[in-house]
Amino acid sequence: MAGDAKKLQPIIIKRVKKGGHAAHGGAWKIAYADFVTAMMAFFLLMWLLGSTTEGDKKGIADYFGSPLKVAMQGGSGSGDSSHVVKGGGKDLTRETGQVKSGDVEAKQRSFSLRALKEEQRKAERARLEQLKEKVEEVLASNPQLATMGGQIRLDMTKEGLRIQIVDENNRAMFDSGSAVVKPHMRQLLRELGSVLSEVPNRLTLEGHTDAQAFPGGDRGYSNWELSADRANASRRELIAGGLPEPRTLRVQGLASSKLLDSKQPESPINRRISIIVMNRDAEDAVLKNLPPDEPAGEGDDANAEKSPSSSAPKPR
Repeated sequence: MAGDAKKLQPIIIKRVKKGGHAAHGGAWKIAYADFVTAMMAFFLLMWLLGSTTEGDKKGIADYFGSPLKVAMQGGSGSGDSSHVVKGGGKDLTRETGQVKSGDVEAKQRSFSLRALKEEQRKAERARLEQLKEKVEEVLASNPQLATMGGQIRLDMTKEGLRIQIVDENNRAMFDSGSAVVKPHMRQLLRELGSVLSEVPNRLTLEGHTDAQAFPGGDRGYSNWELSADRANASRRELIAGGLPEPRTLRVQGLASSKLLDSKQPESPINRRISIIVMNRDAEDAVLKNLPPDEPAGEGDDANAEKSPSSSAPKPR
């Protein structure tokens, strides 16, 4: 019986209940990202190989085949003059640095513009030199104007051709304290207006006085107003001689701020009218400083239309 009891031991069956699938985690995402990166690198390599010339491929192959030899030869390999340039470029075989084609075109355009402007400056200076000779011829051919030769000064400045008409003790351009042009000055200005009408350059007119002060000038009509009135009166005579009115760009009175003879501030030579035939650079500099809605010379003309009071002191 005991043996039978051993044989009849109970059999225990364990049943495992199956549940849902366990979470896979994010490991597959990393593997997929590595795969995509590798594929992108592969296609990029294929594209580079397809766009590289045979000479470039030869240089790259020589470098990786014997880098020490290539380095000791200064970048060239296996007797070939080509080498790989650090930093790249379209042509890896070139020994000098490379720039973008757009940069080259921009530099060429800039160089062409500078050359064109320089040619224009030379042509303009030659035209002003011819104008200077023409003015000298007109003055020499007119007997009445030839007597004023000592009062007329012509010189070239950075702004253009400057024509200065200076005063003399025995031959003044204006009466003391007056902006009325005297007959000989009127004839000269009209002759100049006829000559200046032949060139397209625009003008600046400047009126100057000496440094002689007078009582009450700081509170009323002074050398500033007088110099502006004289410059504007000269402008009107130039127009009467044939100068087109729009040709005047600026009219200004400078009083005694720019003396011709600083050692003798009250010398007659400081009383003068300056006519500047402006070059393009000077004209552009003036126009750049003007407000967009204000025409050239408007403020000076407004001041110059004032007439001196009969009770005002008489400046020189």
